Amino acid sequence: MGAEPKHGHAAARAYAEIKAGILRNRWPDGAHLREQELAETLGVSRTPVRDALRRLASEGLVEIETHVGCRVRGWKPADIDEIFGLRTELEGYAARRAATRLDPHALGELEDLCKRMEDILRTDVNDPATRDRIAPLNERFHAIILEAAQNSRLAGLVRQVVSIPLVLRTFARYEPAEITRSMAQHRELLEAFRAREPGWAEAVMRAHIHAGHAVMKRAVAAAADAAAEAPVAD
Repeated sequence: MGAEPKHGHAAARAYAEIKAGILRNRWPDGAHLREQELAETLGVSRTPVRDALRRLASEGLVEIETHVGCRVRGWKPADIDEIFGLRTELEGYAARRAATRLDPHALGELEDLCKRMEDILRTDVNDPATRDRIAPLNERFHAIILEAAQNSRLAGLVRQVVSIPLVLRTFARYEPAEITRSMAQHRELLEAFRAREPGWAEAVMRAHIHAGHAVMKRAVAAAADAAAEAPVAD
């Protein structure tokens, strides 16, 4: 097959760079993403930018409204409370079930993921690129636990409740000490699983999700304060 059309390359690059900017909180919640400005910044035409924004909208990272344009998706405090409240219950239950069902292969994969995340963090925990590398490993860590719970309805419920873009943006907002604590909780989860202790595993998972909830609540409050202090346009 021939090379991908130039437009395809431009759209893919625009998508990757805009997504990275959103996940790294380059733009605050609710910020307008203007096609012309993005096109000039990225050195492409407006068409690949438009395609990239549509793709990001399908993933839940931005919202496109008629006569309004494209905005970075924002989250209300009630949304955060609902999502993380359900995550705490569902993933805590998943950890309880997984504790007696994880096989040696799955435990080995969890161990490997812990090591890989810890190795990455030893480079530069403050570098946004470091967060980018950890995020998919963190997502896989949680996915293994859900799979091990051996409850197809549970996995489906978590997919409905959990907004992956929200989870990724939450992870990007962790302070270095909070990331260190998160990695320690991964290790403690692994210990609980190896000990086949359902109550211990559930307690650690609930604390783990509560920590993410606290981070996102802080970020939403900060965004609200910034919006309130911003000058009103004439």
